[in-house]
Amino acid sequence: MAKDLLLEIGLEEVPARFVRAAMNQLKEKTAKWLAENRIGHGEVEAYATPRRLAVIVREVEEKQADSNEEAKGPSRKIAQDDSGNWSKAALGFARSQGVEPEQLYFQELAGVEYVYARKSSIGAPTDGLLSEGLSTLITSMSFPKNMRWGAYDLKFVRPIRWLVALFGEAIVPFEIAGVETGRITRGHRFLGEEANIATPADYKEALRQQQVIVDVEERETLIVSQIKGLSEEKGWNIAIKEDLLEEVLFLVEYPNVLFGTFDSSFLQIPQEVLITSMREHQRYFPVLDETGKLLPFFVTVRNGDTRSIDLVAKGNEKVLRARLSDAKFFYAEDHKLTIDHALSKLENIVYHEELGTVADKVRRITDISKLITDALQVEAEQAARVARAAAICKFDLVSQMVYEFPELQGIMGEDYAKKAGEHDSVAKAVNEHYQPRFSGDAIPSGLEGAIVSLADKIDTIVGCFSVGIVPTGSQDPYALRRQAAGIVQILLGQNLKLTLGELYEIGLSVHEARGLKRVSADIRQDLNDFFSLRVKNWLSEQGNRYDVVDAVMAVGFDDLALTASRAAAVQPLATATDKSEFKSVVEAFNRVGNLAGKSESGEFDAALFSEATETKLYEAWISARPDVLSAVERKDIADALRKLSALRPAIVDYFDNVMVMDKDDKVRVNRLATLSAIARDIALVADFSKLVW
Repeated sequence: MAKDLLLEIGLEEVPARFVRAAMNQLKEKTAKWLAENRIGHGEVEAYATPRRLAVIVREVEEKQADSNEEAKGPSRKIAQDDSGNWSKAALGFARSQGVEPEQLYFQELAGVEYVYARKSSIGAPTDGLLSEGLSTLITSMSFPKNMRWGAYDLKFVRPIRWLVALFGEAIVPFEIAGVETGRITRGHRFLGEEANIATPADYKEALRQQQVIVDVEERETLIVSQIKGLSEEKGWNIAIKEDLLEEVLFLVEYPNVLFGTFDSSFLQIPQEVLITSMREHQRYFPVLDETGKLLPFFVTVRNGDTRSIDLVAKGNEKVLRARLSDAKFFYAEDHKLTIDHALSKLENIVYHEELGTVADKVRRITDISKLITDALQVEAEQAARVARAAAICKFDLVSQMVYEFPELQGIMGEDYAKKAGEHDSVAKAVNEHYQPRFSGDAIPSGLEGAIVSLADKIDTIVGCFSVGIVPTGSQDPYALRRQAAGIVQILLGQNLKLTLGELYEIGLSVHEARGLKRVSADIRQDLNDFFSLRVKNWLSEQGNRYDVVDAVMAVGFDDLALTASRAAAVQPLATATDKSEFKSVVEAFNRVGNLAGKSESGEFDAALFSEATETKLYEAWISARPDVLSAVERKDIADALRKLSALRPAIVDYFDNVMVMDKDDKVRVNRLATLSAIARDIALVADFSKLVW
């Protein structure tokens, strides 16, 4: 008969950012341990609050499944000597499998006889395995940060204060760091008491009686529904940011939503400052009107019931008043700082020991921006605004507001630049040059911001690569992958006529002026390899099939607009419901490509054509070629593909009637060269051999 299994680890309050990952880890480790020990079970349910991690496994079998395994050993030639006696290798194999030599037998595999051993074992009772298994499972857990307590050697996310382990109605006995398992759990720290868990099925309800909602999804639904109810009641737009909701979710065990207010005079400060202060310092949800303008209210989640909730609101208002007063003071003090004085302070801030100060970086950004504007042939007035935006793009880093709230960099720069009399597009570029800040973020809307953003990002990437900082595996401390992805998004989103290769050269030329530690050719190769993955990811995110991405990338990705056009042309044809016609075109292209690869000469002579179909294909290609090249020049790859597809009948006829690998060397070489020339035009679209049907 199957029984439910409950394991609860009671802890001191765990940092909210660690809880979900720890809960999932416990669930995965439990399921893995049961599978490894051949213990059948039903659904595995995970629960968590700031003070506990728990898992309930439904219908766990009371006994391991019996085992009957066959293990392969050495071949007969190695296992026995000429007299039929077992060799040392065979005897060692028998010992390793826990069987007697007499139990070994031979079995043929792929024409060779091998010695085998059959291991059979009767499944052990589950309750005899749980104590050691669950104990080891808990102590094997890992966390971003650990701590030790008392005289115990165990390192865990927070001290363990109680353990509940039940298999059906029975306690699973074990002890960790002086804490023995039992059936007593603890309720809410202030509103609840200890609770006796009779069976795993009673767990959730027993904690609910002690003011703990242990189910994460239920707790989240409760928070969101209360916020939405308050929003509808007051006519507010309460901005629920996912990462803040996630944090609050693991700060409370029994959530109740409440609201408070603050003095409307604080609204004179930019609302981004107020929202950041509320979210980052107090974990409050800001309240907006229908236009997105901040209102003098906030919403927070209490870890408790509704008793004395008015007093709780007043306490939160008092704390927020102090926070906003600090922000108001910082904002006022920052206005006393001129842009020039702020820029001079950047000379004393080290950006990287091998790349100089932040002021050095700003000078490089300015130089790179100038080269980009020249390459794009930006008109003089706008180029001057780009130069100014680049020169002041980091000045707000020395402001008190950004020191207090680093995530406001750029946002405060735009505000301060406007108040200092800078042109609107310059001020906007100071903010937008950080975009996109994260995956899914918008790119700069203006050309000034786009150019400075490209300059900043390529300076960071080339600078890091030049001193040997190249991301490997999951290590990317300077967020270079995000920066490169941002460059790809900006070049495409702003439709800038600048290739990746040109951008590499601009970045390298500026860094060469300060001296490179590595050979520029090696840096250039690393840059190309690095960006190829970012472009590949971008193409995949646009919904292109993996083989379409491979086909497009194989013919180059330096011109991103051209690469995007290639994918847009091939993807719909490769994924169409009826792709028979396109498939026949691809087959024809691939026949050309396969033989073109054998060509040793790119030159051909039409006068050497001896077959009518040879001339027919040549004339069809020569006729289509100007339109193909024109379409590629316009980056209209769909049109180029249509023109090339029209060659299919001539290609099929050619291969049906022409012996390409002719015995005459001159004829053979000429035919291969002709196919090679046609293949080069086909490769202007994609490498169709990469497509998978």
